[in-house]
Amino acid sequence: MPRKADRISRRKFVAGVGATGALALAGCSEQSNGGGDGSGDGGGDGGSDQLSGAISITGSSTVFPLATAVAEQFQEDHPEVNIDIQSTGSGGGFENFFCPGDSDINNASRAIKDSEVSNCQDNGVEPHEIKVATDALTVVINNENDWATEMTVDQLAQIWGPDAGEDQMWSDINSDWPDETIARFGAAETSGTFDYFTEVINGEEGAHTQAYEPTENDRTIVQGVQGNPHAIGYFGFSYYFNNPDAVTAVAVDDGDGPVEPSLETASSGEYTPLARPLFTYPNVNQLSEEHIAEFCRYFVEQSASEEVVANQVGYVPNTQERADTELEELNAAIENAN
Repeated sequence: MPRKADRISRRKFVAGVGATGALALAGCSEQSNGGGDGSGDGGGDGGSDQLSGAISITGSSTVFPLATAVAEQFQEDHPEVNIDIQSTGSGGGFENFFCPGDSDINNASRAIKDSEVSNCQDNGVEPHEIKVATDALTVVINNENDWATEMTVDQLAQIWGPDAGEDQMWSDINSDWPDETIARFGAAETSGTFDYFTEVINGEEGAHTQAYEPTENDRTIVQGVQGNPHAIGYFGFSYYFNNPDAVTAVAVDDGDGPVEPSLETASSGEYTPLARPLFTYPNVNQLSEEHIAEFCRYFVEQSASEEVVANQVGYVPNTQERADTELEELNAAIENAN
């Protein structure tokens, strides 16, 4: 399949206009059955009285809150469509559900790998890539931590690199920092966040210390960091956006001075290297099902919504131009669906 992600810089890109807003979705959970609680205005070309059926969505915990918000709004006008969303991690979703043909759509916080494309094709699954938003992947510390509110990429690599051990102290990173052991909480190896973070911070995908608590649940990371004044963690920006007082976000210095994660800095390209595109991947073969095709069209349409993507969830929306391009390519895939 064409790899549109190859045309997106993994270190600098501009995507949409950022905005801040009120709490609507409080981060990620393990599974969601979209209800009829949204305030959407319908989706796609299908009649609201005609669409029915089930949609199974797996994958990224980072994309989970956005997919949930979109699903709830879609079901406002299409209550006969049952949408089941599981937070399995990007890689876990591809390997265990989507590529074997056991889910219709897989969300991902990094581009699909060539090995995953091959695995899908071996099982007769054809993934179609859709960029749905931009994330400001966020490093967080305990609110009592007043020494590491700004960190360089090199300092982060020292903490999270494969050679970092259980006895590493904050003073090992900076002699002015406390002689206290660093407690780490981060993404599991099945996570696209893990893949992206290790690639841009440690210089190699998968290169990561084993001295940490891995999880797919952002709440677990927050609770771990909250419970230890010497802790550090990382996850997608949405959870921090909706819970800004729970932990402190680290300003990351990639060589041009420290930059705080925000919708504005992710949109402008200032927040490097942790601003990243977010994706969803429907199986082209399943797009022959009208309710699945219409949901995917609706997801693309909503990807340009500042209200949904930025204000409710906490990501940078697509530009309208980008959404139009995604919709055009999706419609072509729908036409080719078996």
